[in-house]
Amino acid sequence: MIKAVIFDFGGVLLRTEDHTGRRRWEQKLGLAEWESEQIVFNSEMGHQAQHGEITVEELWAWVGDYLDLSPAELAAFRRDFWSGDVLDVALVELIRGLRPSHQTAMISNAYNDLRHVLTHEFGIADAFDLIVVSAEEGIMKPDPRIFEITLQRLGRQPEETVFIDDFAHNVEGARAVGMHAIHFTPETDLRAELTALGVF
Repeated sequence: MIKAVIFDFGGVLLRTEDHTGRRRWEQKLGLAEWESEQIVFNSEMGHQAQHGEITVEELWAWVGDYLDLSPAELAAFRRDFWSGDVLDVALVELIRGLRPSHQTAMISNAYNDLRHVLTHEFGIADAFDLIVVSAEEGIMKPDPRIFEITLQRLGRQPEETVFIDDFAHNVEGARAVGMHAIHFTPETDLRAELTALGVF
């Protein structure tokens, strides 16, 4: 029986619905399409930030240097980079509705400011019994250790949990440690998927 439902954040709860701001900057700076995401998320420095080896502010300072942006340009780039992100309010309500019959948790490959963002920008930190952040643990999904840490803190066996993520390799990482897992896309009927697992 499923006792805990565990969510990713970016790509599941928060999704980039409008890429206009990123594409506009890429054209302005002579970057390839999608290169801005590669720089921020998947560069060596992006991974260092998600591992907690540098702060989010250090990452953005590096982005500004890498792209040769003035402080004002960097502020505008950073604002536009996130401008198309939309919180899935209906999914947040679904998560809140899981309690108290189920534990709710989050595992996110994210920077050191995620708790602040969840609490003060989106006001959803209280929807989760546990939040596990890669920058705080020094471990990123799909490393099995981040799933094992989460299970230990929840006090659950792998088969008592289900993990939801938009990246297939993270879903496979959860399954490799014995968790149930759902590969999320914007078309996923999550309530139906969870119902099939006996959650609802």
